[in-house]
Amino acid sequence: MTLAREQVAERPERALTRHALGTRTIWTAAALLAVAAVASLSIGPTGISLDALPTVIAGLLGWADSGTEHLVLIDLRLPRTLMGAFVGAALAAAGALLQGMFRNPLADPALVGISNGAALAAVTVIAFGNSFAASWVALFGVYALPFAAFAGALTATLILVAIASRHGTLAIGTFLLAGIALAAISNALMGLISYLSDDRELRDITLWSLGSLSGASWPKVLAITPFAVGILLVLPRLSRAMNGFLLGEAEAYHLGIDTETAKRIVIVITAAAVGAAVSVAGVVGFVGLVVPHMVRLVAGPDHRVVLPASLLGGGAMVLFADVAARMTIMPAELPLGIVMAAVGGPIFLHLIIKRGIGGME
Repeated sequence: MTLAREQVAERPERALTRHALGTRTIWTAAALLAVAAVASLSIGPTGISLDALPTVIAGLLGWADSGTEHLVLIDLRLPRTLMGAFVGAALAAAGALLQGMFRNPLADPALVGISNGAALAAVTVIAFGNSFAASWVALFGVYALPFAAFAGALTATLILVAIASRHGTLAIGTFLLAGIALAAISNALMGLISYLSDDRELRDITLWSLGSLSGASWPKVLAITPFAVGILLVLPRLSRAMNGFLLGEAEAYHLGIDTETAKRIVIVITAAAVGAAVSVAGVVGFVGLVVPHMVRLVAGPDHRVVLPASLLGGGAMVLFADVAARMTIMPAELPLGIVMAAVGGPIFLHLIIKRGIGGME
């Protein structure tokens, strides 16, 4: 009896400790994002830092001439910072959702073909924008590439849903295997398009496929704002369903979770997040794979912590990588995808070797 009382007394303390650890993890991720945002705004080849912000404010009020400072801080760095934070947050959140739904820490938007579908559509517009895709470019103008990438991600998702749907249910295993096949097909078609492209088109495709935030602008920030708002509104509502999926789909159903609706919401949110991110930054790897797994190693599998911490940590990771891309070979800059691969690859290998990846615990 004494032992039983001691175990009961310990449970609230353990729960409190886990809650405190989760809260600390979220706040740490938020602090990292804030530091990364300040670094992104302050560091660049021009030498202009946030010390110039009072001059910019004075210029906005008509008290001083702040042409150069305004151009660098407000027109170039601020939209780039906002776009980088969104790209990292969207990819990390998508990775966390897919890993939770599949109960597989290796699940990633690129693995199930969503990123590849977005990339294929964008590459098609880049390569054939002056031929059979000219009407698409004429219709959407500067938004032709972003809309094409989002349409590609959505199309890939709908194809996967159609393949995996059986009698009103969505078979997770079939969805995952079909996604791997779809990714392979998309990669093959992108290789064929690259082979048929001329030198200029090939260079554009190569640079875009490596990922970059150099094309950041206020119109692109405004274009992805609805996606960012939608993700922030829906994500907290998915925590309970994601925790239920950790126990198994049948167990989640018996807990009162509408598993089919939850799966479809996850798929739509993932398609929107990945499509929007790929459309403005190209292909950026490892964010959706590494960040959620690192959060789980620190704070455990509770998605009330995993989802917000991944959102914040993903934004911080991409912004830090972008600063490194800008500063490594000034005045030029490295593609963001190269920096992410150089950083994310060793981190992921370390996690595999030291901790192992055998489950979601």
